[in-house]
Amino acid sequence: MRYNVTIQETLARTVQVEAGTQREAELAVSRLYRDSEIVLSCDDYVVTRITADSYLPYYKSPSNDFTLIQGDCVETLSKFRFGFDMVFADPPYFLSGGCISYQSGKVVCVDKGEWDKPTTTEEMDAFNLRWLSAVREHMKNDATIWVSGTHHNIFSVQQQLLKLGFKILNVITWAKTNPPPNVSCRYFTYSTEFIIWARKSPRVPHFFNYRLMKELNGDKQMTDVWRLPAIGVWEKTCGKHPTQKPLGVLARLIQASTEPGAWILDPFSGSATTGIAANLLGRRYLGLETEEKFLGMSRARREEIENEKTRQAYVSRLVKSGIILSPDTSSVADDSDFGYGVPWL
Repeated sequence: MRYNVTIQETLARTVQVEAGTQREAELAVSRLYRDSEIVLSCDDYVVTRITADSYLPYYKSPSNDFTLIQGDCVETLSKFRFGFDMVFADPPYFLSGGCISYQSGKVVCVDKGEWDKPTTTEEMDAFNLRWLSAVREHMKNDATIWVSGTHHNIFSVQQQLLKLGFKILNVITWAKTNPPPNVSCRYFTYSTEFIIWARKSPRVPHFFNYRLMKELNGDKQMTDVWRLPAIGVWEKTCGKHPTQKPLGVLARLIQASTEPGAWILDPFSGSATTGIAANLLGRRYLGLETEEKFLGMSRARREEIENEKTRQAYVSRLVKSGIILSPDTSSVADDSDFGYGVPWL
């Protein structure tokens, strides 16, 4: 994380004056100082303080609708106050325990990183409670949160959501249409992930774009089972994150729960698929990520869609797959008030 660091040198001198009260004495010295009759110099040096007082964004898009900050999500969120309209979180699943999987035609060991190593139930619960608590403090009262997972972590997430007072709205089953085969042949093929959708307050209504979801589903109510493919080759042009989600999944849930211009937070930004989907749909994004290599990948992906041809190619793929209705939904949000009340801009 980059910080603004302030170097403050303090000068001090004691001056004796005749006055009737303490306040009159202070005013008298103020006048002398203002009129330059008292001039402090290096001889009056007292102390130096060096303070890291705030963060600097790792990257901001030219239109200020996409910002990346490097740092732990809990620590970073503690440094400002802001209310987001929606949160998407893809936290560690804690499944990198040395098992094997099938990837790009090869048998590989499941090792996504140290952050994904298995842990105890108590440690997992404490981790999920910690970051969910921090995120909840930065959600508007009518905001909703989406959290993805598998059986490894999703039950812990659900319990912490309930503990914090969230109301669970749905548990989406993402049924992958192209899952990798089960190499061991000892279990059913793992082909699903779960995405919990919850709102901050049980009593405050949330936004749900029911009509659009129905229209995208052939004028039938959309169910909580989403049959969508895993990440495609065309989404890896800037590299691949080990847990990268497809644009189709993010585009659907963003459209379902926000309106254009909404602010979306991703506390585990990764390769910033949430941000790319948000910008293609006219929403605004803040992503928090600790690892430099993933921040660089995220920046490259966002810079890629500054090219209008590339942007339209992405939009066309989403239209063709039935995720969005038309290229009109890819408009950039109005940036006339981007800097108003937004701490990182």
